[in-house]
Amino acid sequence: MKPEAGAQRPTALKFLAGTILLLATSAAGESALPPGFVYLRAVAPTIIQDMKYASPDNFTGGRLPGYDTPECILREPAARALQRVQAELEPQGFSLKVYDCYRPTRAVRAMRAWADDGKPEGPTKRFLPRLHKPYLFSLGYIATRSNHSMGKAVDLTLVPLPRPPAADFDPSAKYGSCIAPASARAPDDTIDMGTGFDCFDIKSHTAASDIDAEAKRARAMLVRAMQKQGFSNYRREWWHFDYNGDGGGYYDFPVAPRRAE
Repeated sequence: MKPEAGAQRPTALKFLAGTILLLATSAAGESALPPGFVYLRAVAPTIIQDMKYASPDNFTGGRLPGYDTPECILREPAARALQRVQAELEPQGFSLKVYDCYRPTRAVRAMRAWADDGKPEGPTKRFLPRLHKPYLFSLGYIATRSNHSMGKAVDLTLVPLPRPPAADFDPSAKYGSCIAPASARAPDDTIDMGTGFDCFDIKSHTAASDIDAEAKRARAMLVRAMQKQGFSNYRREWWHFDYNGDGGGYYDFPVAPRRAE
Protein backbone atom coordinates (compact mmCIF):
# COMPACT_ATOMS: atom_id res chain seq x y z
CA MET A 1 0.00 0.00 0.00
CA LYS A 2 1.44 3.41 -0.96
CA PRO A 3 1.76 5.68 2.09
CA GLU A 4 0.12 9.07 2.01
CA ALA A 5 2.33 12.16 1.50
CA GLY A 6 1.66 13.30 5.04
CA ALA A 7 3.01 10.03 6.40
CA GLN A 8 6.33 10.58 4.63
CA ARG A 9 6.87 14.03 6.07
CA PRO A 10 7.91 13.07 9.66
CA THR A 11 10.45 10.57 8.33
CA ALA A 12 11.89 13.14 5.92
CA LEU A 13 12.09 15.76 8.66
CA LYS A 14 13.89 13.35 10.97
CA PHE A 15 16.39 12.52 8.23
CA LEU A 16 16.99 16.21 7.52
CA ALA A 17 17.45 16.99 11.22
CA GLY A 18 19.90 14.12 11.59
CA THR A 19 21.89 15.29 8.58
CA ILE A 20 22.12 18.84 9.95
CA LEU A 21 23.26 17.52 13.33
CA LEU A 22 25.91 15.34 11.69
CA LEU A 23 27.28 18.25 9.66
CA ALA A 24 27.33 20.52 12.69
CA THR A 25 29.16 17.91 14.77
CA SER A 26 31.70 17.38 11.99
CA ALA A 27 32.33 21.10 11.63
CA ALA A 28 32.78 21.52 15.39
CA GLY A 29 35.39 18.77 15.37
CA GLU A 30 37.51 20.55 12.76
CA SER A 31 40.30 22.91 13.68
CA ALA A 32 39.05 26.49 13.74
CA LEU A 33 42.10 28.52 14.80
CA PRO A 34 41.78 31.53 17.08
CA PRO A 35 41.94 34.90 15.29
CA GLY A 36 45.45 35.78 14.21
CA PHE A 37 46.76 32.21 13.99
CA VAL A 38 47.62 30.39 10.76
CA TYR A 39 48.99 27.07 9.64
CA LEU A 40 52.56 27.58 8.47
CA ARG A 41 51.92 25.19 5.58
CA ALA A 42 49.34 27.63 4.19
CA VAL A 43 51.83 30.52 4.28
CA ALA A 44 55.17 28.85 3.53
CA PRO A 45 54.56 25.36 2.10
CA THR A 46 58.22 24.69 1.23
CA ILE A 47 59.39 24.91 4.86
CA ILE A 48 60.02 21.35 6.08
CA GLN A 49 58.07 20.24 9.15
CA ASP A 50 59.25 17.59 11.60
CA MET A 51 57.03 18.18 14.60
CA LYS A 52 58.81 16.33 17.38
CA TYR A 53 56.20 16.66 20.13
CA ALA A 54 53.61 14.96 17.93
CA SER A 55 55.88 11.89 17.90
CA PRO A 56 57.85 9.76 20.38
CA ASP A 57 61.13 11.32 19.21
CA ASN A 58 61.39 13.89 22.00
CA PHE A 59 62.79 14.14 25.52
CA THR A 60 59.64 12.76 27.17
CA GLY A 61 59.56 9.70 24.91
CA GLY A 62 55.94 10.13 23.84
CA ARG A 63 53.50 12.37 21.99
CA LEU A 64 52.58 15.32 24.18
CA PRO A 65 48.96 16.26 24.99
CA GLY A 66 47.43 18.70 22.53
CA TYR A 67 49.55 17.62 19.58
CA ASP A 68 46.79 15.84 17.68
CA THR A 69 48.55 16.20 14.33
CA PRO A 70 52.12 17.11 13.21
CA GLU A 71 51.37 20.65 11.99
CA CYS A 72 53.10 23.96 12.67
CA ILE A 73 50.73 26.72 13.80
CA LEU A 74 51.90 30.29 14.48
CA ARG A 75 50.64 33.81 14.73
CA GLU A 76 50.44 35.14 11.20
CA PRO A 77 53.20 37.80 11.47
CA ALA A 78 55.66 35.16 12.72
CA ALA A 79 54.63 32.73 9.97
CA ARG A 80 55.08 35.37 7.27
CA ALA A 81 58.46 36.33 8.72
CA LEU A 82 59.52 32.68 8.44
CA GLN A 83 58.37 32.69 4.83
CA ARG A 84 60.73 35.61 4.19
CA VAL A 85 63.60 33.74 5.86
CA GLN A 86 62.86 30.74 3.64
CA ALA A 87 62.77 32.92 0.52
CA GLU A 88 66.24 34.22 1.34
CA LEU A 89 67.73 30.82 2.18
CA GLU A 90 66.42 28.74 -0.71
CA PRO A 91 68.54 30.45 -3.42
CA GLN A 92 71.56 29.74 -1.19
CA GLY A 93 70.76 26.02 -1.17
CA PHE A 94 69.09 25.70 2.25
CA SER A 95 65.64 25.20 3.73
CA LEU A 96 64.26 25.83 7.17
CA LYS A 97 63.01 22.82 9.10
CA VAL A 98 60.67 23.44 12.04
CA TYR A 99 60.58 21.14 15.07
CA ASP A 100 58.02 22.99 17.19
CA CYS A 101 55.80 26.05 16.80
CA TYR A 102 52.66 26.84 18.79
CA ARG A 103 52.59 24.66 21.93
CA PRO A 104 49.36 24.13 23.89
CA THR A 105 49.72 24.97 27.59
CA ARG A 106 48.58 21.43 28.42
CA ALA A 107 51.79 20.20 26.75
CA VAL A 108 53.85 22.55 28.92
CA ARG A 109 52.14 21.10 32.00
CA ALA A 110 52.94 17.60 30.76
CA MET A 111 56.62 18.54 30.43
CA ARG A 112 56.60 19.75 34.03
CA ALA A 113 54.90 16.56 35.22
CA TRP A 114 57.46 14.46 33.36
CA ALA A 115 60.35 16.38 34.93
CA ASP A 116 58.90 15.93 38.43
CA ASP A 117 57.65 12.34 38.23
CA GLY A 118 60.71 10.86 39.99
CA LYS A 119 61.24 8.27 37.27
CA PRO A 120 64.60 7.72 35.52
CA GLU A 121 65.00 9.18 32.05
CA GLY A 122 65.58 5.78 30.42
CA PRO A 123 66.14 5.95 26.64
CA THR A 124 65.47 9.71 26.63
CA LYS A 125 68.63 10.26 28.66
CA ARG A 126 70.21 10.96 25.27
CA PHE A 127 68.59 14.41 25.41
CA LEU A 128 70.24 15.33 28.74
CA PRO A 129 73.44 13.28 28.93
CA ARG A 130 75.02 15.35 31.74
CA LEU A 131 71.92 16.52 33.63
CA HIS A 132 68.98 15.07 35.52
CA LYS A 133 65.50 16.07 34.44
CA PRO A 134 64.31 17.82 37.64
CA TYR A 135 66.85 20.58 36.92
CA LEU A 136 65.66 21.43 33.41
CA PHE A 137 63.29 24.16 34.59
CA SER A 138 65.63 25.82 37.08
CA LEU A 139 68.42 25.86 34.51
CA GLY A 140 66.22 27.59 31.94
CA TYR A 141 65.92 24.83 29.36
CA ILE A 142 62.15 24.52 29.78
CA ALA A 143 59.80 27.31 30.90
CA THR A 144 56.66 26.95 32.97
CA ARG A 145 55.12 29.67 30.76
CA SER A 146 56.36 29.37 27.21
CA ASN A 147 56.31 31.85 24.34
CA HIS A 148 55.47 28.81 22.21
CA SER A 149 52.01 28.90 23.82
CA MET A 150 51.62 32.47 22.55
CA GLY A 151 52.28 31.37 18.98
CA LYS A 152 55.36 33.59 18.62
CA ALA A 153 58.18 31.09 19.25
CA VAL A 154 59.60 28.49 16.91
CA ASP A 155 62.25 25.77 17.15
CA LEU A 156 64.05 25.15 13.87
CA THR A 157 67.21 24.32 11.98
CA LEU A 158 68.63 24.18 8.45
CA VAL A 159 68.47 21.43 5.83
CA PRO A 160 70.73 21.43 2.75
CA LEU A 161 69.04 21.37 -0.66
CA PRO A 162 68.49 19.07 -2.38
CA ARG A 163 67.27 17.39 0.78
CA PRO A 164 69.45 14.39 1.69
CA PRO A 165 67.87 11.03 2.57
CA ALA A 166 67.58 10.08 6.23
CA ALA A 167 66.47 6.92 7.99
CA ASP A 168 63.18 6.91 9.88
CA PHE A 169 63.24 7.25 13.65
CA ASP A 170 63.11 3.84 15.35
CA PRO A 171 61.68 3.98 18.90
CA SER A 172 63.35 0.66 19.73
CA ALA A 173 66.83 1.74 18.59
CA LYS A 174 69.60 2.81 20.98
CA TYR A 175 70.83 6.13 19.66
CA GLY A 176 73.84 8.03 20.92
CA SER A 177 73.50 11.14 23.07
CA CYS A 178 72.65 14.51 21.60
CA ILE A 179 76.25 15.67 22.09
CA ALA A 180 77.70 12.65 20.28
CA PRO A 181 78.89 12.92 16.66
CA ALA A 182 75.99 13.39 14.27
CA SER A 183 76.39 9.89 12.85
CA ALA A 184 75.64 8.39 16.29
CA ARG A 185 72.55 10.47 17.07
CA ALA A 186 68.95 9.81 16.05
CA PRO A 187 68.62 10.16 12.26
CA ASP A 188 68.07 13.62 10.79
CA ASP A 189 68.64 15.25 7.40
CA THR A 190 69.82 18.57 8.76
CA ILE A 191 73.09 20.45 8.84
CA ASP A 192 75.13 19.44 11.89
CA MET A 193 74.74 22.20 14.44
CA GLY A 194 77.08 20.55 16.95
CA THR A 195 74.25 18.93 18.95
CA GLY A 196 70.85 17.48 18.23
CA PHE A 197 67.57 19.34 18.79
CA ASP A 198 66.35 19.67 22.39
CA CYS A 199 69.81 18.80 23.66
CA PHE A 200 69.82 20.03 27.25
CA ASP A 201 73.52 20.68 27.53
CA ILE A 202 75.96 23.59 27.56
CA LYS A 203 77.05 22.59 24.05
CA SER A 204 73.61 23.71 22.86
CA HIS A 205 74.23 27.27 23.99
CA THR A 206 74.32 29.25 20.77
CA ALA A 207 77.78 30.68 21.46
CA ALA A 208 79.25 27.41 22.82
CA SER A 209 82.97 27.20 22.21
CA ASP A 210 83.40 23.41 22.26
CA ILE A 211 81.81 22.69 18.87
CA ASP A 212 83.63 22.50 15.56
CA ALA A 213 84.07 25.39 13.13
CA GLU A 214 81.43 24.10 10.69
CA ALA A 215 78.78 23.94 13.40
CA LYS A 216 79.68 27.46 14.56
CA ARG A 217 79.28 28.78 11.01
CA ALA A 218 75.94 26.99 10.60
CA ARG A 219 74.58 28.43 13.84
CA ALA A 220 75.75 31.92 12.88
CA MET A 221 74.08 31.63 9.46
CA LEU A 222 70.78 30.58 11.02
CA VAL A 223 70.88 33.36 13.62
CA ARG A 224 71.68 36.02 10.99
CA ALA A 225 68.86 34.92 8.70
CA MET A 226 66.33 34.85 11.54
CA GLN A 227 67.40 38.16 13.10
CA LYS A 228 67.05 39.88 9.74
CA GLN A 229 63.33 39.09 9.78
CA GLY A 230 62.60 40.08 13.36
CA PHE A 231 63.42 37.00 15.43
CA SER A 232 65.60 36.82 18.55
CA ASN A 233 67.55 33.72 19.48
CA TYR A 234 67.45 32.21 22.97
CA ARG A 235 71.09 31.97 24.01
CA ARG A 236 70.79 28.57 25.71
CA GLU A 237 69.25 26.88 22.66
CA TRP A 238 70.61 27.42 19.16
CA TRP A 239 67.28 26.20 17.70
CA HIS A 240 64.87 28.49 19.63
CA PHE A 241 63.72 31.84 18.25
CA ASP A 242 61.07 34.32 19.41
CA TYR A 243 59.34 36.68 17.03
CA ASN A 244 59.66 40.19 18.36
CA GLY A 245 56.03 41.22 17.74
CA ASP A 246 53.25 41.08 20.32
CA GLY A 247 52.18 37.54 21.11
CA GLY A 248 49.01 38.21 23.09
CA GLY A 249 48.11 35.65 25.74
CA TYR A 250 48.81 31.98 26.34
CA TYR A 251 46.63 29.45 24.51
CA ASP A 252 45.60 25.85 24.98
CA PHE A 253 43.71 24.95 21.81
CA PRO A 254 44.85 21.62 20.28
CA VAL A 255 47.10 21.31 17.25
CA ALA A 256 44.50 19.75 14.96
CA PRO A 257 44.42 18.98 11.22
CA ARG A 258 43.76 21.78 8.78
CA ARG A 259 40.27 22.11 7.39
CA ALA A 260 39.81 21.10 3.78
CA GLU A 261 39.95 24.15 1.54
